[in-house]
Amino acid sequence: MDEDSKPLLGSVQAGEYYTDSLDPKQRRPFHVEPRNIVGDDVQERVSSEAAVLRSRVHYYGRLTASSDPLLVPPDHVIPCPEDIYVYSPLGTAFKVQGGDSTAKNPSIITIFAIWNTMMGTSILSIPWGIKQAGFTLGIIIIVLMGLLTLYCCYRVLKSRESIPYVDTSDWEFPDVCKYYFGGFGKWSSLVFSLVSLIGAMVVYWVLMSNFLFNTGKFIYNYVHNVSASDAFGTNGTDRVICPYPNLDPDGGHSTLQYSAGENSTGAVFDRWWSKTHTIPFYLVVLLLPLLNFRSASFFARFTFLGTLSVGYLIFLVTYKAIGLGFHLDFHWFDSSTFFLPEFRSLFPQLSGVLTLAFFIHNCIITLMKTNKHQENNVRDLSLAYLLVGLTYLYVGVLIFAAFPSPPLSKDCIEPNFLDNFPSSDVLVFVARTGLLFQMTTVYPLLGYLVRVQLLGQLFGDHYPGFLHVFILNILVVGTGVLMARFYPNIGSISRYSGAICGLALVFVLPSLIHMISLRRRGELRWPSAVFHSFLILLGVANLFGQFFM
Repeated sequence: MDEDSKPLLGSVQAGEYYTDSLDPKQRRPFHVEPRNIVGDDVQERVSSEAAVLRSRVHYYGRLTASSDPLLVPPDHVIPCPEDIYVYSPLGTAFKVQGGDSTAKNPSIITIFAIWNTMMGTSILSIPWGIKQAGFTLGIIIIVLMGLLTLYCCYRVLKSRESIPYVDTSDWEFPDVCKYYFGGFGKWSSLVFSLVSLIGAMVVYWVLMSNFLFNTGKFIYNYVHNVSASDAFGTNGTDRVICPYPNLDPDGGHSTLQYSAGENSTGAVFDRWWSKTHTIPFYLVVLLLPLLNFRSASFFARFTFLGTLSVGYLIFLVTYKAIGLGFHLDFHWFDSSTFFLPEFRSLFPQLSGVLTLAFFIHNCIITLMKTNKHQENNVRDLSLAYLLVGLTYLYVGVLIFAAFPSPPLSKDCIEPNFLDNFPSSDVLVFVARTGLLFQMTTVYPLLGYLVRVQLLGQLFGDHYPGFLHVFILNILVVGTGVLMARFYPNIGSISRYSGAICGLALVFVLPSLIHMISLRRRGELRWPSAVFHSFLILLGVANLFGQFFM
C-alpha cells in the first residue's frame, strides 16, 4: 500500500510548461531510460514506478488493435488526472493540468459571463454619446456598431479553426496573429491590447476621483448640515443639474474645472477636497500598494460586484426616468435652445465609445473555452451581444429622453451621466459609493493583466522583481493622475482608447486573418474581399474621426 502512494516522479520538480489539451483516452506517459539522458547528472530523474507504469500501458497498447475495443487499457491502469505527467526526451516531467477536471459552464452562465465582462464604465458615457450623435442617429449607430463588433468577434472566435495541421486548442488570439504575421502580429496585438487595458485604468482613475469627491462632499454636507446649492439645475425631488452650463455646442468639450458656485461647503474643505487638484493624489496612497501584490486572486473574489453595480444602475435609471418623464422634441437637422438635432456631425465620438463598450475580442476565446456545449458558441456569443446592446440602449435612451428640457438643454448631459445629479441625491450617492468600491477592487486586476502581458513578454515572468513591477505601476498610476488632473473627460478618453485598440483587434486583424485563410484555401471571392476591406477602412475612419470631428 505504501508503494502505491508514492509519486510517479523522482526528486526533480516539473518544468514550467503545461498542456491543457490532453485527451484522457490517449494518456500515455512516456519514459526515457536514464542512459539516454545527455549530461553529467547520473541521478535518475524518472522514478521506477513511472517506468513500470509506462511498460504496463505500452503492453496493453501492443495488444490492442484499432478495431478491437476489448483489450484497451482498463481504468485502473490509466493513472488519475492528478498523477499524469508528460516525459520529455531529456528525462524531466511536466505535470498535466486540465483534462476532464476542467470546469465547464452551461450556456446561460457563459452568456452572462460575457455580458458581465463587457459591461464596464462605458455605460456611464452612452447618454453623452447619444447627445453627440443625435438621438435618432445615436440609436442607429448603437445597433450598427453592435452588429459589426459581433461579426468581428465571431471572426476572432473562428480564427483558430482556419489553421490546418496544427493543434490550436490552447491558442489565444495573439498566437493566431503570430502564425499569420510572425512576431509583428503577436507584438501588435499585445500593444493594442495594452492600450485598451491602460485606457480602462485611466478611465477608472478619473471615475474613482469623481466618486470619491462626491461621496466625501455628501458626507461633509450631511455631518455639517450644509445645504448644497447648484447654480444651474431643476427644482423638485428629482433634481437634475448642469455642472458646466457654458459648453461649446459644437466642440463637445466640457470645462475641466468646477465653478466656485458649485462648492458651497467651506473654503478649507474645498481647498483640500478638490476633484482635480487633490483627490487624484489621495488615491495613489490607497491603490499603488495594491498594484504591487504578486497575485490578484484576492481581488478576483469581488468581481460579482460588477453585476450588482450594473443592476443598481438600471434600477436608478428606471426610477429617475419615471420621476422625470420624457422630454423629447424632434429637430432633424437644426438645433434649438433646449434640443439638439437628430443627426449631428459629432457621431464618430459615439462610435469611438462604442468600440470600447463592445470590446471583448482579446479574451473571447478564453471565455468560450469554458462553454460546456462548444457547438453553441456562436449562438451564445450573439445572445450576449444582444443583452449588452439592449442594456446600452435602455440606459442611453432613458437618460437622454428623461433629461428635463426645458429648463435645461440636452447639451448639458455629461460624459458621466451621474454628474447630472447633485451630490446630495441619496440614490446617486449609493450608486457612487458602490461603484467606488467595485472599481477599487477591479483596478488591481487590470493592473495585474497589464503586468502579465507586458512583463511576461519582456522578461518571461510576470513578476521579474519588485523594482520592475513598481516602475511599471508608477507609470500606469502617473498616467491616471495626470488625466484626472488635467483632462477628466471619460467620454473622450474612452473614445480615443476604444478607436485605437479597436482599429487593430476589432477591425483590421480579424478581417485580414480571415481573408488570408480564405486565399490560402483558394476560397476568397470578391464580395468577401470587398466587405472585409470595408471593415478595415471603417476602423481607420473611426480612428481619424476622433481627431477631426
